[in-house]
Amino acid sequence: MDNKSSTLELIQSQDHEPSDYSPVIGVVMCENIIDENPALTVHEKYLDAIFHANGLPIALPHELASREGAIDSILARLDGIFLTGSPSNVEPHQYGEEGVEELADPGRDKLSIALIKATLEKGIPLFAACRGMQELVVATGGTLYRKVHEQPGYMDHREDTALPHDNQYDLVHPVEIQPGGLLAELLPEYQRFEVNSLHGQGARRLSSVLTVEAVAPDNLVEAVSVRNHPFALGVQWHPEWHSLTDPVSKQLFDAFISACRIRHDLLQE
Repeated sequence: MDNKSSTLELIQSQDHEPSDYSPVIGVVMCENIIDENPALTVHEKYLDAIFHANGLPIALPHELASREGAIDSILARLDGIFLTGSPSNVEPHQYGEEGVEELADPGRDKLSIALIKATLEKGIPLFAACRGMQELVVATGGTLYRKVHEQPGYMDHREDTALPHDNQYDLVHPVEIQPGGLLAELLPEYQRFEVNSLHGQGARRLSSVLTVEAVAPDNLVEAVSVRNHPFALGVQWHPEWHSLTDPVSKQLFDAFISACRIRHDLLQE
């Protein structure tokens, strides 16, 4: 039995008695300028989604990636990692391409990629949304489309900025779950469901480390998981939006926090 199977069986088992422990989840931040001062920020919607699932979010500064031993030290204190979406994009040199990324956040690139590699090595649960999924693709050796809407045969997956802010997060296209994967086990009552879409980049090539979990109608990869890992899932949409009321989003965050809690409980035995 591999780690993924054993964790899923524990999450889904009626015989498993979960503790009331609230897992501590590290959340990456984005670089911004506030009052002409460099700042690191994270939208409350991401923190709220973790709180709603009974986790405790902790924001992680970019400097962790530059201090020797800091990543290992912080992961020893965390039960999971959540990689948020962002207006910024992964810089192309991170996946072997040339060119300048106008919406860059190199500090986030450095931290997220280091966190992903260490998290996967240590078997710590990880959940990634939008830019977070793209970071997961790159950190495991894959590549990205820099502008999906310019690729023949693909839809425009960007948000309609002419709409009011909240309507930009409306459900706009379906995704099809691939059989036999993590999503199929976490969402057994779904084969197809609607998602929002607010991204300009997307997965181009996946390494053998990743499994395709869901695709859009144009066959763009919309979700991936890491093979032989207890819980490492990336989705291209924004599940944090209405995570308390949207049934798919709620199930995904609940499963992520459950995996974090189970790992903590097992380490305490």
